[in-house]
Amino acid sequence: MFKESLEKYGSLNALASKKNGKWEKITFSEYYCLSRKAAKSFLKLGLERFHSVAILGFNSPEWFISAVGAIFAGGIVTGIYTTNSPEACHYIAHDSRTDVMVVENQKQLDKIMQIWNRLPHLKAVVLYKDSIAERHPNLYTITWTSAHCSRAGGMHPAEVQQESIVSYLPLSHIAAQIYDLWTGIKWGEQVYFAEPDALKGSLINTLKEVQPTSHMGVPRVWEKIMEKLKDVSAQSGFIKKKILSWAMSLSLERNLNGSNSSDLKQLCTRLADYLVLAKIRSALGLSSCQKHFSGAAPLNTETLYFFLGLNITLYEAYGMSETTGPHCLSGPYIYRQHSCGKPAPGCRVKLVDKDTEGNGEICFWGRTVFMGYLNMEDRTKEAFDEEGWLHSGDLGKLDKDGFLYVTGRIKDLIITAGGENVPPIPIEDAVKKELPIVSNAMVIGDKKKFLSMFLTLKSVLDPDTSDPTDILTEQARDFCQRSGSKATKVSEIVAARDQATYRAIQEGIDRVNSTATNRVHCIQKWIVLPRDFSISGGELGPTMKLKRLAVLEKYRNEVDSFYKE
Repeated sequence: MFKESLEKYGSLNALASKKNGKWEKITFSEYYCLSRKAAKSFLKLGLERFHSVAILGFNSPEWFISAVGAIFAGGIVTGIYTTNSPEACHYIAHDSRTDVMVVENQKQLDKIMQIWNRLPHLKAVVLYKDSIAERHPNLYTITWTSAHCSRAGGMHPAEVQQESIVSYLPLSHIAAQIYDLWTGIKWGEQVYFAEPDALKGSLINTLKEVQPTSHMGVPRVWEKIMEKLKDVSAQSGFIKKKILSWAMSLSLERNLNGSNSSDLKQLCTRLADYLVLAKIRSALGLSSCQKHFSGAAPLNTETLYFFLGLNITLYEAYGMSETTGPHCLSGPYIYRQHSCGKPAPGCRVKLVDKDTEGNGEICFWGRTVFMGYLNMEDRTKEAFDEEGWLHSGDLGKLDKDGFLYVTGRIKDLIITAGGENVPPIPIEDAVKKELPIVSNAMVIGDKKKFLSMFLTLKSVLDPDTSDPTDILTEQARDFCQRSGSKATKVSEIVAARDQATYRAIQEGIDRVNSTATNRVHCIQKWIVLPRDFSISGGELGPTMKLKRLAVLEKYRNEVDSFYKE
């Protein structure tokens, strides 16, 4: 694949990273040569066939070159999250038989130094940014200059139009590896690397500079953008709010209903887009963006509709690490609202154990499906059925045209003490839509007599750590004011059980309960937690996906309080 791309795109820029305030770029020819050099280096350092090169660092040319070099050398790429503890790093490196470890800086190197003597396969560690503070046998700096999904998503090959993208999601995750690295090679894309603090606020600045033609985010990233824009709007004057509301309502209506409207309304919609919405897209750095993707978790209706109101269609992709990332994709030519599209060419999907409403477990077949779990033969056998279909553990529906809709996760499905099956995500999304003060909502009730819920409030993020602070966002403060409360901090609401805010929250939950299928699906009790969920707090994973079991363990006492007799 790389050689084909080299012939077509060799002279085009492939990778761009900022050094001392300037973008340094590498062509596809240079990219290929550096990857070959990396492969030779890894072999020289002792990389064995089917053993791994583990990469521990933020998105960068060195990450890409190490990954491609590992493949060229006949090895396996193992991405490790930069937030992992030394013990977590040890588990991954030991299990994947890591021969060579590539680390970004001294901070990551310190983790490996703590566990090196317990990694029997580890022959060398390569540090690629910081200089080596203290010499150690088999510790090197590789002195680099700098160091397929499918066309289903509508990505153009460079001979038609060279795509430019921003790499910022953790490359340890399969979604980023496929979207940023391998698709970049396949279609001759130019990849710009964001700063390591991208998710703490600098991503927008990079997007404005780069003006990508395509952009991908996990749902929580899109939600955070939505919340930020709502915050800015809440601080605007009355007239600006009304104009934005008018423009977004016209855009949403057109995107939901098509162009079946009067000539005057179509003219107003185009005018609203030109005068209002285009400026917002420009402020987000998405003026040139033709394709906006979302993956790694379900996208809720509120977020989908909000961006349709900005005339931005979010195309959902769906798959697993075990399917090499996306197995089903939406795109400009394959799109249906709330669906994650259709299987990529050469791939198939089927549903098993369907219920009366057509929901069944999603199973995969095709070239994207992996060969098995490394060193885990028993678990591999459990993942596949007798016909070779991979079982996902997710629930979904297929419509008559073959579009797939993911409706829940079997593991997340709550089975009450009475044996009722309750999918939590629709309830959680409904609560967040009804209560704009709520950042996260999590339903509890597995093996319990009734459902309860944890709520967290929207708070300003610390610009340095991206952790939630005690200060309510503008949108949350606006909710409090309309409810008759003067609270400006989370602690003011939680510690004193602020009467006005709690009453407004209860009223919102009552409205959600009034639309429930039956009483079993109603929220009987709830509690506001003192701090929003975060990666550092352990409630969210690296792609900002909710870790339900971790939340239940962390707040075990609060769960117990719901169900005391």
